[in-house]
Amino acid sequence: MMLQARQLTKKYGQLQVLKGIDLHIQEKEIVAIVGASGAGKSTLLHILGTLDTPDSGEVMLKNQNVTQLRERALARFRNEHIGFIFQFHNLLPEFTALENVCIPGYLGKRNPAQVTKRAQELLSILNLSHRVNHKPSEMSGGEQQRTAVARALINAPSIIFADEPSGNLDSRNAEELHRLFFRLRDELGQTFVIVTHNKELAEMSDRTLEMQDGLMASTTHNVRATGSGV
Repeated sequence: MMLQARQLTKKYGQLQVLKGIDLHIQEKEIVAIVGASGAGKSTLLHILGTLDTPDSGEVMLKNQNVTQLRERALARFRNEHIGFIFQFHNLLPEFTALENVCIPGYLGKRNPAQVTKRAQELLSILNLSHRVNHKPSEMSGGEQQRTAVARALINAPSIIFADEPSGNLDSRNAEELHRLFFRLRDELGQTFVIVTHNKELAEMSDRTLEMQDGLMASTTHNVRATGSGV
């Protein structure tokens, strides 16, 4: 089991956002979390990814109870085991694609030469070799988001959490990004948990979890995706 959550609750003021969530994620699985706005999807994703803490319940990731880790140990665990992709790429505008991808590796105090080499390899895998020395303003939206994917992969994370990763892309670039996730699953054994409103991406995933009003309403096992032609 890659990840398991038990009875997660979260309240902001008088608003109960999560009301007791249980879920599990297997290694090399792509799981989509869907539901109406306000259902608690992003809150759940942030708690699973250790960016927020639950009021009660626990998250087990790689057999580690991350809800019990202190701040410094949690930051180290997050850097080593978790990657993030957001709707907006959040690339630093003053740095090149290569430099942006390297940042998590540097923060993890890994060997700079090895980090740079791996960043170049990832950018090549993602067809961005020609953009290595370009800044975000010199790249298309699709290229910027693929650079963000490379950044998420730089520390070889156990799992990647993505929050509306194609929400800011046109349909062509969105489809390309979706196919890329399955290619990374197939070639690198990557595990993904993706919050999305994109119906096509949800249906491509191995499982679709639907949230309603802070609860997990249903689970759909989809036909196993093998990369959809990539």
